[in-house]
Amino acid sequence: MRSGFLRRTAGCVALLTGLLAAGTAEAARPVENAGVQVGMTDTAAYFPRLRGRRVAVLANQTSVARMPGAVGAEGHPLTVDAAGRVHLVDLLHESGFDVEAIFSPEHGFRGTADAGEKVSGSVDARTGIPIRSLYDGRTLRPSDEAMRSFDVLVVDMQDVGLRFYTYYISMLRMMDACAAFNRAVIVLDRPNPNGDKVEGPLLDMRYRSGIGTLPIPVLHGLTMGEIARMAVGEGWACACDLTVVPCRNYTHATEYRLPVAPSPNLPTQRAVYLYAALCPFEGTVVSLGRGTSKPFEIYGHPSMKGRSFSFTPRPTPGAKHPPLEGQLCRGEDLSRMPLEEARSVGFSLKYVIDACGDLAMGEDFFTPMFEKLIGVGWVREMILDGASDEEIRARWLPEAEAFRKLRAKYLLYE
Repeated sequence: MRSGFLRRTAGCVALLTGLLAAGTAEAARPVENAGVQVGMTDTAAYFPRLRGRRVAVLANQTSVARMPGAVGAEGHPLTVDAAGRVHLVDLLHESGFDVEAIFSPEHGFRGTADAGEKVSGSVDARTGIPIRSLYDGRTLRPSDEAMRSFDVLVVDMQDVGLRFYTYYISMLRMMDACAAFNRAVIVLDRPNPNGDKVEGPLLDMRYRSGIGTLPIPVLHGLTMGEIARMAVGEGWACACDLTVVPCRNYTHATEYRLPVAPSPNLPTQRAVYLYAALCPFEGTVVSLGRGTSKPFEIYGHPSMKGRSFSFTPRPTPGAKHPPLEGQLCRGEDLSRMPLEEARSVGFSLKYVIDACGDLAMGEDFFTPMFEKLIGVGWVREMILDGASDEEIRARWLPEAEAFRKLRAKYLLYE
């Protein structure tokens, strides 16, 4: 067994620089979120459970927090980034814990890889801790060898509250593995930036895939900790030794703006808010702005008519081969929409319906990915039959409300 204490180095500036390369999620956002404290900062709630045990983390570039005055095991100030944030790995490493492995989700430990891109495992140069990618092109699950290397898993990642955002799926896969190997799981909770919105069809499990594994709505209104509790409680995940460290000074009504971009193509708070309405374009022939500076804030296609706005997708970090690469697309620009308006959009198909009607391609407008995103087969049929967003909403609303009631007993926040 290697000792994390013996791997201590003078600092992890290079690590933090790489981890935060994805940048902030909105340059104009508040420096702090009205006193909200993420679970990571409540060290008294989880440090005692880590002492004398081999630790692994499931983390990425979002696993950071401000912890003024906190010091490491030797009394030195913790390594922080330019914004004064410490990363979970540095917090544990510099506090003398035996961190044996870092597991990374989609987009990699540093949050820079394309959606679904294969990311190889590596070793952190500063700490010597192995980084084990769950997206290495193999099984999306940890190996038996990796599971035997630790006793307790600490999970800390910023989710955005949507069924097809995959961080919760990586967490559930790790929870299942931990149940099989009798490993404890500690989830350090973070707010859901989309609050308590519960909207969209529940996943028909016939369309289960790597971007949707639970029978939940598109917008589920849960934090990562609450998803973990509900998955175990409803039997969707194997029962494991689960502890959730809640956020403090937070409710589901709190407007929480992300201090770090959760993934390469959600660089702004507006994109996070519009994600539920624009991501369905991933299952169509329309570009939603991957390969531009405004992903998930614009949409268009070369054949759309009567549009003054245009853009051309190009290879960019996090979008090496974007859809419609190099083609002039005409469409709509939502990047100037006021944040409060964007926040209110939720799961709406009005933009998809607009583009589908404009292009008049019938079935050719859609790809098989559409059902994996929406979660049911009937939405495509209703759109092609000329249904409005309001008519589609009326069909999914009863099951979304039923889910809202089901989830209530697993909530950690009002």
